[in-house]
Parts: sequence; structure tokens; C-alpha cells
Amino acid sequence: MTNSAINAPRKSVRSTLVASPDSIFRKHILQQLAARNCMGVEAGGGAEALAVLEEGKCQTLLLDPILPDLEVSELVAIIRARHPQVEVHVLDGQYGNPYTCSDGELCPDSNETFRLIQNSREARIPTELPDPHPCSTPAAPNAADEIEALPGMMGQSESLRRVYRLVRLVAPRQTTVLLTGETGTGKELVARALHLLSPRHDRPFVVINCAALPEPLMEAELFGYNRGAFTGAFQSRLGRLQVAHGGTLLLDEVGDLPLSMQAKLLRFLQEGEIQRLGSPDTLRIDARVIAATNANLARMVKEGRFRDDLYYRLAVFPIEIDPLRSRPEDIVVLGQHFLNRLSEEMHSSIRALSPAAARALERHSWPGNVRELRQVIERALILAEDKLEIQPEHLSWDAECSHSERNLRTMA
Repeated sequence: MTNSAINAPRKSVRSTLVASPDSIFRKHILQQLAARNCMGVEAGGGAEALAVLEEGKCQTLLLDPILPDLEVSELVAIIRARHPQVEVHVLDGQYGNPYTCSDGELCPDSNETFRLIQNSREARIPTELPDPHPCSTPAAPNAADEIEALPGMMGQSESLRRVYRLVRLVAPRQTTVLLTGETGTGKELVARALHLLSPRHDRPFVVINCAALPEPLMEAELFGYNRGAFTGAFQSRLGRLQVAHGGTLLLDEVGDLPLSMQAKLLRFLQEGEIQRLGSPDTLRIDARVIAATNANLARMVKEGRFRDDLYYRLAVFPIEIDPLRSRPEDIVVLGQHFLNRLSEEMHSSIRALSPAAARALERHSWPGNVRELRQVIERALILAEDKLEIQPEHLSWDAECSHSERNLRTMA
């Protein structure tokens, strides 16, 4: 045996996931992987690929550039955030060569392990070829490509369409979802829509505001307690987790969970079991968890304020909701929607925003996001009295008072 053979590094056995809607393509790849004594797993689309990667059994992903449920660029971004250790290779349909997707750029892959792809691809697409650069910026959708809004939501900006698409993609599954975004962007609305679109829609939807519960009461509120478990526990009580059994649990403002509760919540996420305070019994709980926060959990992990293992458990499928100022095309649409709904509730005849008022709404920065917009419209509707439409002078932002408000105070 030569020294070079002795010193040669041992090749580790890697499991490769092949994601493609084409069963013939998957079959060819798996056969050639098997011929090289390589482990192979297949998935028919992006959502299925994410579920397989979550199990932690695959280190390499081979992606067809055309998937039935998710754009490749979006799928790669999710994998980069959630599974940075996975090697992602997107196939170049024109030449049958694998490409490594790195920081949004496609680079030819020199790894000989993946040269086996070429023959498989050529065997199934000798004529029509897909886009050779699937990770490039996708073309703007036209009206025919509009995605139906989620229940209870409005707006058709590109960022909202992305949220609609991701929610509809993950809703049928049991995957834990992490919703991030500024206060007032509608994270709870998205969570409710996710629940309504899931197989659990006829089961409980339970919300826990982690910021509103004092730490001494949080464990009892989450897990419940038996009679006599502590002073004042005169009768047993179900915890929110047990109430959510069979349904969905929303952990709102999860970044405010104290470290002691983070460990206990992690055990539930890992084992699906809870213990009520004062009880030796273990209860199996089947509840899908959605977490929401306006905090940067990744930064909190680095600062030691949030457990990294809990973070990775919660961020299986992250969905970010952009602030209202980043999607100005939704402002007037939402404003008109709130005006219509509030006019009906208040029995008002006002149903329109004047062009000047619409422009004023678009110019505002909306630090309070959608929640602030609703409050502004409600105030404007009251101040407009019997006018035909909302005018700029009826609009006021936060604590600032409009001229009409000052006049009303003077009259009072």
C-alpha cells in the first residue's frame, strides 16, 4: 500500500435528497447513486424536500429547476437560513450540469460526485429545456398569476403574495412555523389563516401572549395545575397546551419567554408531553405550534437571551412579514377596506377616501403598521362627521392632533 493511499482522506458516506416533480428523473438519479453506494432519498416538491431535510438525514440536495409548489430561489433561501450545512445543487437544465447555489449566485460544480446527473437529465429532456438560471430574480407576476389572499387578509404586494404562497404551502403539514415582523404587521392574522387552512381548522386555536404573562404564572398558564399544587390552587385547571390539543397553539411574542420556561417549552416540542403542576402524570399533547415575535431571535441567541436549541425548533419554517412602509401599494387598499368595514359598524354613509387623503396615507411612514392604519381610519371617520369622503384634514398620526381635532376640543 502506498503512502498516498494511506494518507488519502476517507470519504464520508453522504445521503443525497433528489427533489423533482419528474419521477423518471428521480429514478435515474437514485439508480446512479445506488450504483456508487450512495444513499438517496426522493421528494416530489419543495415542501416535501423541506420536511425531509428537517429530519436531518440528508447532507446534499439536488434540485430540479422547476418545482410544482415553490420557486427554487425561495426554497434555496429557506434552506440557507434553516439548514446552512446542507449543500444545495440546482440543475442547469440546458447542459445537464449541476450548479452550486451560493449567496444567490450559480457556480458550476466541479464535484465529480454529481457528474452522474448529466446522463439522467439528457435522457429525459432532449428538446424543450427549462431556464438555465433558476436562482435568478423571477419575473414579475401578471394578473393571471395572482395568489388568493389568506382568510382575513388583504393586499397584493409582492411581499404579501410571498407570505400567501408560503402559508398555503406549509398549512397542510404539521411543521412548526415562526412568524417574524414588526409590531402591528398582522402576525396573528397570518397565524389564524394558517390554522384555518390546515386540517386542524375545526379544532381549537389558542393564543398565548408571552409578554403579558408574569413569569411566576407562566408555567401554570401553559401546563396547567392540579388542585393544591400551590397556595391558591383550589381547583385543578387545564393549561393552554392541553386546551390546544388537536388544534393550533400560537406563542405570541415568544422572544419574551424567560429562559426557565424556554427549557420546559423545548421539552414539549421535542417529546410532545407535558406535566401539570402538582401531578406526577405525563400527558401526551398533539398541538401544532406557531411562534410569533417582533424580536431578532438569532441575535438574542448570540447574546445568550434565547436558547439556540429552542430557536431551531421554532424556526423550522420561518415566514417574515414586511412592514407596511415596505409595501406602499397595499396602503390605500387596506385603508379603503377598514373604511368600508368601520362605516358599516358605525352606520356611517362615508365610503370613500379623497385622492388627497389617499396620497397622504401613502406618504406616511406607518411606524405602527396595519394596526396604526386602522386606528387612523377610525379617527378620520369620526372626525369627518357627515362629509361625503375622508379628507387629509381628518387624518392624524399617533399622538399628533389634526386641525379638526383641535377645533372639536375647543368647541367642547
